[in-house]
Amino acid sequence: MKTIAVAAIAILAASSTPSFARVIHRHPTAPKHAPEEAPAVPLTAIHVLGDRPAPFALDAKAAIMIDADTGAVLYAYNEHEKMQPASLAKIMTFYITLDALKAGKIAPTTDVTISEKAWRLSMNDTVSRMFLGVGQKVAVNDLLFGLMVSSGNDAAVALAECLAGSTDAFTQMMNDKANEIGLKETHFNNPDGLPEEGEFTTAADMVALAHSLVNHHPEAITYTSAKEFTFDKISQPNFNKLLLHDQRVNGIKTGHVDEAGYHLVASASSNGMNLLSAVLGAPSEARRVTESEKLVDWAFRTFVSYRPDLKKAMPTTIPVHDGVAETVAIGPNGDAVFTLGRGEETKVTVQFEPAVRYVEAPVQPGGSVGDLTVLLGGKPQATIPIITKAGVARAGFFGRLRQKIGRML
Repeated sequence: MKTIAVAAIAILAASSTPSFARVIHRHPTAPKHAPEEAPAVPLTAIHVLGDRPAPFALDAKAAIMIDADTGAVLYAYNEHEKMQPASLAKIMTFYITLDALKAGKIAPTTDVTISEKAWRLSMNDTVSRMFLGVGQKVAVNDLLFGLMVSSGNDAAVALAECLAGSTDAFTQMMNDKANEIGLKETHFNNPDGLPEEGEFTTAADMVALAHSLVNHHPEAITYTSAKEFTFDKISQPNFNKLLLHDQRVNGIKTGHVDEAGYHLVASASSNGMNLLSAVLGAPSEARRVTESEKLVDWAFRTFVSYRPDLKKAMPTTIPVHDGVAETVAIGPNGDAVFTLGRGEETKVTVQFEPAVRYVEAPVQPGGSVGDLTVLLGGKPQATIPIITKAGVARAGFFGRLRQKIGRML
């Protein structure tokens, strides 16, 4: 069912009510008596939902966290600063492969013959790989686990050549998909993210990419949440070490190159709330984990994804005149989800404002019959269209006559 949450959040953002949503290179050890190093950005440069004070600064070049159910930005700074994506580019390679699976162009069991180009990456001990052999036939499903768990550059090239014939052709597919999704701050030069001139992304775009991925392919979590993957008797743990430290975390991807630092795009779920974050340019592998976990802990403590019980505020049907049925089911046009400050759920009320008392047959599904108004502390925050959920054909002459007489009595 189509969600209305993003639209609702956009309305909520304009509200003055602060709590409702709109939608391994380590730092050198400091001398014993050296002053404490300043955070990457001042707290005043960090944007927090509802204009709340920033809870902390992170040891990373850029960061953003959103409520994945509403799109509301909970925390962000330098989110539009461009930097090299590293292995985060593999998220797009993953996305396009899942698209191909969904379209039936390939199957999980489809065998991919490993080229010399992919094999040479598996022999390069300076990059992550799943250790593919030249001429080896490997199932797409194994390559997907190798891509997202082992962060295999060889897997990325193998999938790209399978789907597009060459890595250059696949890279064009990646950039076309980026345009389709609306990633305006990203350009890919290859399917694995190895550094090349002119390749860049931002924290905002990486969260937007992950958001689109999980919305269109919920099955993605099956791959990104795996804690390890064994291929050809070689076991490798997931590069996303946050999975091992926090059971709420279920993906998505890490990345690292010297010039950009350590990246982590993470997803987490708890008590009906789903989060997506991007921490880019941390100084070490350990830091990208600890800084991402700070965001996850803080967001779950501070916010909730609230789903009001709309059924209590409105009738389930509306009368139909001159139809083969006397009533038709009505309901909201999508799912109503809002980001609230924790504890503010009791301040939400919902009011039904009918536009008509009845509808005339024939009735088509999707016809507007009114709105639900969502209020916080008595102040309107958003409206949710209420529509007919089914069709009702027009009754014959005698049926309409009986109804007319009945209404007169």
